[in-house]
Amino acid sequence: MNAPDFRAKLREVPHQPGIYLMKDRLGSIIYVGKARDLKKRLSSYFMASQKMRASIKTRALIDSIHDFEFHTVRNEEESLLLEGKLIKDYRPRYNVAFRDDKRFLLAKIRLADPWPRFSTTRMKKDDGSRYFGPFPHSSALHHTLEWLNRGLGLRVCRPVNPGEADYLHCNADIIRNCSAPCIGRITREEYLDRIAEACRILEGKGRRELFDQLRDDMRAAAEKLDFEKAATLRDVLQNLEKTLSPTRQFSRGRGVPTTVKPTEDLAELGEELHLAGPPRVMECFDISNVSSNHIVASMVRFTDGLPDNQNYRRYRIRTVEGQDDFASMAEVIRRRYSRILLENVAANPDVEMSQEDPLETQRRLAREGRAKIVLPDLIIVDGGKGQLGMAVRELNALGLHDLPVVGLAKQHEEVFIPGRAESIRIPHDRGALKLLQRIRDEAHRFANGYNALLYRRRMRESLLDECPGMSPNKKQRLLEKFGSVARIKTATAEDIASIPGISKNAAEVILEFLHRDG
Repeated sequence: MNAPDFRAKLREVPHQPGIYLMKDRLGSIIYVGKARDLKKRLSSYFMASQKMRASIKTRALIDSIHDFEFHTVRNEEESLLLEGKLIKDYRPRYNVAFRDDKRFLLAKIRLADPWPRFSTTRMKKDDGSRYFGPFPHSSALHHTLEWLNRGLGLRVCRPVNPGEADYLHCNADIIRNCSAPCIGRITREEYLDRIAEACRILEGKGRRELFDQLRDDMRAAAEKLDFEKAATLRDVLQNLEKTLSPTRQFSRGRGVPTTVKPTEDLAELGEELHLAGPPRVMECFDISNVSSNHIVASMVRFTDGLPDNQNYRRYRIRTVEGQDDFASMAEVIRRRYSRILLENVAANPDVEMSQEDPLETQRRLAREGRAKIVLPDLIIVDGGKGQLGMAVRELNALGLHDLPVVGLAKQHEEVFIPGRAESIRIPHDRGALKLLQRIRDEAHRFANGYNALLYRRRMRESLLDECPGMSPNKKQRLLEKFGSVARIKTATAEDIASIPGISKNAAEVILEFLHRDG
């Protein structure tokens, strides 16, 4: 790949906000950045004087740049959102910010609650709540919500349905201007009208009129020499402007122009790997080790070059002690394909005693539309010769000797094929390699997401340890019956008290504790 003429490319860059992606000579994205003025920012990378003053890390980045691309957005907030998304997608080695799984904040409210209240979260769930955002400025969002709560008299206490008992030890109506719906100072209809007004503001409706009113109030306060009030209104206005600045949401696969051509990429991949034809169905495996106690694996399936989300699978590794990627890969390959064989045979008893080769049997069932699960045309394991060797061993043990399988090693994006000593290096500008990278990265994302889900679940379950009167046996029985802390919170005291060893009073204590924690 020849180095491009940076001067010619820079002439095409506009003076607009946006994001830029730096690439090395192999075409890999090594840095994602944002800029208020793309032309000024990108030009600075290729000025000798700037390079001399740069840090060692920045000089190393500049020396590695072989190409770049850019994408314009409407404002700085959008560039921040898109930058974060792309860093999570590509995980460039010169980026530090946004490389964890932390997402931007959302405002959340559950309108079905007796007295709804606003909270913030980083995860959007299908739980009947209404969500606003994401918001790139977390501090501005917190201040905006505080201003809305005070101005509209919305409650901030944690109980789901507060009553007089909660009011006795609460001073929010005095300190925070709460309308105290818990003791009937306001009807539910009036309270919901205030919630609707807050939602309207968070949606950005009437934004211009709201800003104009705040500016008028600020000027009026300054003319009366009430500078403290004027400064407070100024801060409110600034936080609202940051929070309500119109931005587009950039979801996976959207926001950046795509060069993905599934049909062409599949045909090219089939030629590169010398397969019988384009691998229409591919399955890719990845192992995720966060700690030696929690090892998980993922399997993602692509059909016709595109993700087939309905057929994704995730696994907890059961038989491996410690962090052993090779043994973990062997276990997940064995579990996946032994299950396919068993389910297809169970659905077609007439083939059980057949002397036909197992792979040919499965292919024939697929052609006849009798296979419950169709075997893939290509298996990809994330790793080099070690992971590939374990996968081949397990497939051979199942009689699937001729099922195509390759390993994709991250360091140099080498493709390993069974029985071949040398790896294949597909050029980085070829769609075949980009297709392999897409499915590998998707498997990696899915595995990491499962590990993060299990970690959050363990953190939630640990809340029970802090509950008054909770013992290990009670905790085990609760989780066995309900499955999760979230389900315990939605249960009634009678449901919990039906568990042996837990009284009605103890059940009420458990529910009160969990709802207080939120």
